[in-house]
Amino acid sequence: MLNDRDIKFFRPLWRRVAVIVLCLGLAIWEWSNGNTLWVGITLAITAYGIWVLFVDFDKSKNKPKD
Repeated sequence: MLNDRDIKFFRPLWRRVAVIVLCLGLAIWEWSNGNTLWVGITLAITAYGIWVLFVDFDKSKNKPKD
């Protein structure tokens, strides 16, 4: 369940975008504080999130059922 990206929570596009924006915001925050290790970690999480929530996301499950 931890890596189940097809749950109902992530079906709306705005939630997937919000998660990525939040991760990028955290990376910018850490960069402004000079924490380069956490910048790398949060950017890696952001890249993984982009891959899972946009590139590899199953859009067929996103459509409502009749």
